[in-house]
Amino acid sequence: MTGLRQQHRRRIHEAISEAAISLFMERGFDEVPVAEVAAAARVSKPTLFKYFPTKEDLVLHRIADHQGEAAQVVRGRAPGESPLEALRRHFLEGLARHEPTTGLNDHPRVVAYYRLVFSTPGLAARVFQYMATDEAALADALAETTDRLTAELLAGQVLSAQRVLARRSWEALVAGRPIEEVEREAVSAAEHAFALLGA
Repeated sequence: MTGLRQQHRRRIHEAISEAAISLFMERGFDEVPVAEVAAAARVSKPTLFKYFPTKEDLVLHRIADHQGEAAQVVRGRAPGESPLEALRRHFLEGLARHEPTTGLNDHPRVVAYYRLVFSTPGLAARVFQYMATDEAALADALAETTDRLTAELLAGQVLSAQRVLARRSWEALVAGRPIEEVEREAVSAAEHAFALLGA
């Protein structure tokens, strides 16, 4: 019974998010009231807020799902693999899968999603809050292998580098360049970035 309840909650969660993102993409984040999202998803406003505490969460839960990922990569790395090498490998694997968080995904809905996030000041600011939380978690994981200052500096540099790399790939795709060409450049840029970090 618990499994069925969880499935039901997941379906409602996804239905609300899909309705919200579709409306926001069509008319803009600030132009669509939460009541309209609730009506489109066929739920009450209180139900919507049970699933998504803020309007921003309707959009950004897809990014929040990846919170703590870098710290998990460091802690779950293979024996003998350095933290930086594990993070490099993980990012390159993400590029190979065209993981949306790497910026290398040309599906029209993914491209439009990131346009919505980057062009809405409230959403962009909230992304930086997520990054700060991620940075602290990564610093904690790295501090298990080195001194605290080095851990904090490296965490900030790694996540900033990944943000720059993702933004470059997304902008190249928005400009209409073929994904195969962008992917080659993205892999080369990632190798360059992690080589700099390693130095």
